[in-house]
Amino acid sequence: MTDTTSTMGAVGRPRSIHADDAAKARLKKRYAAEQRFKWLGAAAIAISALFLVLLLSTIVTQAWPALRMNYITLPVDLSSAKVDPAALDSVNYDTVIQEALAAKIPDASSRQDRRLVRGMISTGAGLQLRKDIAEDPSMLGKTVDYAVPVDDFADLYLKGLLAAKGSVAPVQSAITLSADSGDVDIGFDKDEILTFAHASGATEGENGVLNLTSGAASLLLEINGGIIKLTQVAPAANGGAAAKGTVITKPQGTTQAAGTAKLRVIDASESSRKISDKEIVWLEGLKGQNLVESRFNSIFFTSGASREPELAGIWGAVVGSFLTMVVTLAIAFPIGVSAAIYLEEFAPKNRWTNLIEVNINNLAAVPSIVFGLLGLAVFLNFFGLPRSAPVVGGMVLALMTMPIIIIASRASIRAVPPSIREAALGIGASKVQTVFHHVLPLAMPGIMTGTILGMAHALGETAPLLMIGMVAFIVDIPGGFTDPATILPVQIFMWADFPEPGFQQKTSAAILILLAFLIIMNAIAVILRRRFERRW
Repeated sequence: MTDTTSTMGAVGRPRSIHADDAAKARLKKRYAAEQRFKWLGAAAIAISALFLVLLLSTIVTQAWPALRMNYITLPVDLSSAKVDPAALDSVNYDTVIQEALAAKIPDASSRQDRRLVRGMISTGAGLQLRKDIAEDPSMLGKTVDYAVPVDDFADLYLKGLLAAKGSVAPVQSAITLSADSGDVDIGFDKDEILTFAHASGATEGENGVLNLTSGAASLLLEINGGIIKLTQVAPAANGGAAAKGTVITKPQGTTQAAGTAKLRVIDASESSRKISDKEIVWLEGLKGQNLVESRFNSIFFTSGASREPELAGIWGAVVGSFLTMVVTLAIAFPIGVSAAIYLEEFAPKNRWTNLIEVNINNLAAVPSIVFGLLGLAVFLNFFGLPRSAPVVGGMVLALMTMPIIIIASRASIRAVPPSIREAALGIGASKVQTVFHHVLPLAMPGIMTGTILGMAHALGETAPLLMIGMVAFIVDIPGGFTDPATILPVQIFMWADFPEPGFQQKTSAAILILLAFLIIMNAIAVILRRRFERRW
């Protein structure tokens, strides 16, 4: 009797030990473990996909506002009295635009108010107008409706990203207005305004007076076509309320019937936001006149870096990235593939080639900043090459990418069956002909795939380029390999470090562009592999 039987069945047949109750329990336990492993694997994939979707959705959500920009359409006087066609370079175009904006906001009469009005439009509006006139001289000699880009804080407010526009509630009181020492005295026949004042965080003074300082929420009274900012609110003897306010937009009359006035409450205090109450009122007024328009932000895709968020663009970094990648590919690809061919097909197998192979594998794992230090010491300090230039950045990235290309190329060459080599040699081909006419064409899909993946890895690097000065602030679009430039990852790093909130959206938009480049490069690698791959 063998050890595969343990007991006799009812009819004298041997019963296997794998069919008893203990074996069934073990089998059930094994199947359960396998099922748990499958569920854990599926759960891991689902969680990874969830985090990926969360990451991409967050980036897209934050980047979307950067793709739109708000403009104010103004009637700009370009007559010969304002703009001399014979001396266009001497014209102050900023003043021309500011005068057109001031005409739309007549209530801004003080010097401080005029400064606020000027701050609502971009500092580059004059330069843009000058450029447009140079491209279209027919604008001269008349008044044209010209779209002026707004300042970054005004743009963020109009997008709803800077300060809440506030809730608007009708006022049930009958209201009387009277001027007193430059301010406006306001009488309410009901005390409902006291409720808003208490909720705004006002400071209570003597006799129940509530002082609405800059640290409290803003109460803006819309009455008779004007807007008054309340500064004090107190209970009145007749059971109503009395208030003082500052005129932002002048009302037309002195009385207002109950239920026709409105109170706008901006919860964020004026001292905690980058846009004042007056700017909010003026922007809402221009928006009410249909002078504010949201357009596709072409500036972001056509201009270079700038300290002003509304003028900052990504095109300079895109051109710098392209030039740098061209240098990287021109150096790393031929040298890396040639080294792989020699090591795999021609080099003798001895301790020296083994040492070289070990060092190549080690170089592929060296931190990227080490290559930046090497470029700083050799290319800049020793050879004196231009700092922050694509030619230097490409050489540094080529050193970093070359080990990856060599390893991928050797693996592709090694994957070609020996029968190909034997057949070529058998019909009289030389070793060089065998390699370049038969082996290399068959290995080229894998070589190109490894090269593209290495280039995609190089495109996302920042640390080595920081060491050679490509973090410098470059305004102009680079025109050649030796011009100062930056690349996309460095531009993203710089924008992320700027304190202005307008750069947050620009950073996310630039990340989307970089991800698009990387996805395209990886997709090309997949397509090449599927298109040219041979199965042996």
